[in-house]
Amino acid sequence: MHETIRHRCIRLGEMVIETKKTVRAIASTTGHSKSTVHKDLTERLHLVDPQLAKEVKEILAYHKSVRHLRGGEATKRKWKSKKEDRKGRDL
Repeated sequence: MHETIRHRCIRLGEMVIETKKTVRAIASTTGHSKSTVHKDLTERLHLVDPQLAKEVKEILAYHKSVRHLRGGEATKRKWKSKKEDRKGRDL
């Protein structure tokens, strides 16, 4: 594995541990694609630093377990916003 990739994996893993952010949030923060961040954290990191990979895996598992709740909240906000927009136009 190229040294640049090794350093990126460690940096991304440490960022997840420090911030507890999702893969998408880390990707937008760092400028890497979501696919790259996900692959670095789930496939490559355990080859570089197994202990860090274990900690990251727990955080990613938590995010996966609550994603259906986040999706439901986003949909709720979307429809509430649309309803308010329609009220404003009806006046």
